[in-house]
Amino acid sequence: MTTGISAAPRRRSLARRFLPLAVAAWAILELWLLSLVADAAGGLTVAALLAGGMALGVVVIKRAGRRAFKNLTDTFQQAQQGVRPTPQQQGSGNGLTMLAGLLLILPGLLSDLAGLLCLLPPVRAWIGRRAARSLERKMAAAPAGSFGDAFQQARIHYPDGKVVQGEVVRDDRPQEPGPSGPDTGYRPPLAP
Repeated sequence: MTTGISAAPRRRSLARRFLPLAVAAWAILELWLLSLVADAAGGLTVAALLAGGMALGVVVIKRAGRRAFKNLTDTFQQAQQGVRPTPQQQGSGNGLTMLAGLLLILPGLLSDLAGLLCLLPPVRAWIGRRAARSLERKMAAAPAGSFGDAFQQARIHYPDGKVVQGEVVRDDRPQEPGPSGPDTGYRPPLAP
């Protein structure tokens, strides 16, 4: 009796195959660099570098989170007024700033260097362009019926992204005063 499922094992992608090896190599390199700095400048200097990197990372993440929340509230307020959000608010790079803060929080000198590089505006813009291009390619190559295909179809049918807020009021049924039972089919609106 066959179930239609092939018995051949699935091949893992190269990224999934080598990611654990890359993480292990990164950790070994970080430890080696920390030991070199500790031999040259002392253990207290290494501890101060790691503590400073963590403190800077927390400040960066907190600031990016506040800016993201402010952009979100501004966008909601503009949407309620019927104004379209500016492109500056839509893609302000808070995700890359938070990634930079996370890299700064991770203990190690290479991760701190990578975090500081992600804080530079030209590097952040370059990474953002590369990520956007990669996402566009993946969405365009999405098979029919997948989430990526649905996202692409939504962008095609509604390119301006306008949302009309309101509620539907039906005049075809008489409204009964007082609470209505489940058999009438009338439901009060969700928002007052």
